[in-house]
Amino acid sequence: MVPAEGLDSVKTIYKKLYPGLRDIQLAADEDLKCLEDAIERVGVLIALRTAPFDQGPQEKRLKRPRVPSPSATTVPVPVVSVPNGRGVSITLPARNSVGPPPAIPFSRDPKARREALGPQLPLQEGRKVAFHPPPGKSANGGAPDNDENTWILAIIIKSINADKNRYEVQDAEPQEDGQPGLLYNTTLRSIIPLPDPNAPPGSPSHVSEYPEFRTGATVMALYPDTSCFYRAEVIATPKELNPRGAMSSKYVPMYKLRFEDDDNQEHTVAAQLVVEWPGST
Repeated sequence: MVPAEGLDSVKTIYKKLYPGLRDIQLAADEDLKCLEDAIERVGVLIALRTAPFDQGPQEKRLKRPRVPSPSATTVPVPVVSVPNGRGVSITLPARNSVGPPPAIPFSRDPKARREALGPQLPLQEGRKVAFHPPPGKSANGGAPDNDENTWILAIIIKSINADKNRYEVQDAEPQEDGQPGLLYNTTLRSIIPLPDPNAPPGSPSHVSEYPEFRTGATVMALYPDTSCFYRAEVIATPKELNPRGAMSSKYVPMYKLRFEDDDNQEHTVAAQLVVEWPGST
């Protein structure tokens, strides 16, 4: 019914209420985003808590010879939409219906490397990779210490002459005098591209397109707080560390690993820093 004051009064009240209600809705949407972000962070913290407490700061490991190891094997992980316990259905990172691709045995053969990495080539500037520096040349400016099983964290600087097989890479660790890491000209036979955390789902460089290693598999992973990769055994997979499947597009899958010659300590490492063990193939 029209009030005694007429329609003009109703319009005046509407003009006053509408901005306030709109601001309340925007504030509620922002609060919801903050809560979802907090839930994600708590999930990551829970996964990290599964690792044993380290007494004191971790002493940096030096690059050193590694012994050969068998190649890792994988198991596919299905993709499902699961409730997060709060009435919201969350879709896990996209994968095809048969799960991630199987691990391809590492090979130094140029043709085999190009075929295995074909969908990701050419590797883009800034892409992080595991890199095998040439034997006899120091990776950190000190005494030569590289052998067939030395792998370090490096960054793609450019493709040499637009060749998909040849690249200039830079050691991610600065030299002892504080200068940027050494530069190397290399080929795919000495590079293992790491999953790209900025790649969209479905991209060949997205972490979901990489094989998921089963418990007990032998892998190569970046040792915490260093720029060196070492052989490790998978103790728990991302699915085992997050059994409820509460994850979103920002979820970072984690592995629990036991590195060799590390007094049986267990460490939680992001899946984007875990790749197949190349051994001395």
